[in-house]
Amino acid sequence: MTALLAATRSIAVARDGPSALPAFATAVETHKAMVYSIAWQFLRDRIAADELAQDVFLQLHKSWSRIESPAHLTFWLRKVATHRAIDAARKRKAQAESSLEETDEPTVLERVHDSFLSSYLQRMVASLPEKQRSVIVLRYQEEMELEEIAKVLDMKVSTVKTQISRALDLLRGKVSRRLGKGTGQ
Repeated sequence: MTALLAATRSIAVARDGPSALPAFATAVETHKAMVYSIAWQFLRDRIAADELAQDVFLQLHKSWSRIESPAHLTFWLRKVATHRAIDAARKRKAQAESSLEETDEPTVLERVHDSFLSSYLQRMVASLPEKQRSVIVLRYQEEMELEEIAKVLDMKVSTVKTQISRALDLLRGKVSRRLGKGTGQ
């Protein structure tokens, strides 16, 4: 990403006024953690997430003249990063097809420490179906409102609510089954 930043240091603010866009390099610095985080949540691979983030910012550079405001910039980045991450996850899934039944669930020992619990929850979210994972990440990690998620994913708000509900139900079921096994029930 540093090569992209170095190449764009000279790009200046294109518009003035209250909704003026920052310089491109500033926009990259401001939003790189968000874009990387979205990519990492889907791919669980630092190198792949970094490459995806670079691709998103390269696409932003090409589309910079069409960005209208800082709010539009954030919306655009979330949308493109999410869609690119979904595409990359699909490609990876097609390359190494494995079912949830074949995937080991975390052990009971992982509930002992908060870092283990965090890891456990991340794996549980990662095991969700694609649509459900995307709404959970956007809602609880990116703290987006339902209407924003609907726009980013081109869904109705009611569909977003349904996907969140289904994802939470699935997560509750997985956790309760896991907790039941761990306590000898």
